[in-house]
Amino acid sequence: MLRTLVVSVAASLATLGLTGVAEAATHYVALGDSYSSGVGAGRYLNSGSCERSRNAYPYQYASSSGASLSFQACSGAKTSDVINNQAGALSSSTNLVSITVGGNDAGFSSVMETCVLGSDSDCKSVVDKAKSYVRTTLPGLLGKVYSTIRSRAPKAHVVVLGYPHFYKIGGSCVLGLSDTARGYINGGADALDAVIAKAAANAGFTFADVRPAFTGHEICSGDAWLHSVTWPIDESYHPTASGQKGGYLPTFESGS
Repeated sequence: MLRTLVVSVAASLATLGLTGVAEAATHYVALGDSYSSGVGAGRYLNSGSCERSRNAYPYQYASSSGASLSFQACSGAKTSDVINNQAGALSSSTNLVSITVGGNDAGFSSVMETCVLGSDSDCKSVVDKAKSYVRTTLPGLLGKVYSTIRSRAPKAHVVVLGYPHFYKIGGSCVLGLSDTARGYINGGADALDAVIAKAAANAGFTFADVRPAFTGHEICSGDAWLHSVTWPIDESYHPTASGQKGGYLPTFESGS
């Protein structure tokens, strides 16, 4: 009787075109740095210095979609960390991957420190230096990361997310950086996103641009989805829970 029931159910699924449901399950690996781990979004998992958050877009996506998540993204990660410490989670059964990486290689934290504490000319100098690195050295590093992902997860759809503009120019902030320095920082983000987008395209991956989603929600906008200088300091200039939910999550979903 049980065998008859199993056969009947299998036949019904075949009629509905639902065979292979198990094979179609989403095996999702989230790679990258603090923008993917969710630094600044709160509700941290027990992940030590990686600061993985339940409010981060990978966790939120997996929770809503039922995807099986391997959450590898870690605060402070560079391209070499993705290859050496995270890519081992990929396999031939992985069919969805997300990643943000490149900001730490370009010296994001030191750029922000110089711009916050120094003059406009200091800010321009350090941003220009970072942009030069991004345009000359970062493409090769990203290429190694992306080729590693493809070799380890040959069937996966890979979504590469970028970084937002940090400041609304002419916004509501009275104190702090000048609009000139804020413009330099936004220009650095543009240079970084341009290189990431090109490298992703070269690898056959999908680039998901978060800048449109964050428009109107930059620092100084009056409705910021990004922290300014905060305590703990490592959450500074990272998306809030709202930035993950309203900015990164829908951008990732549109690319996946």
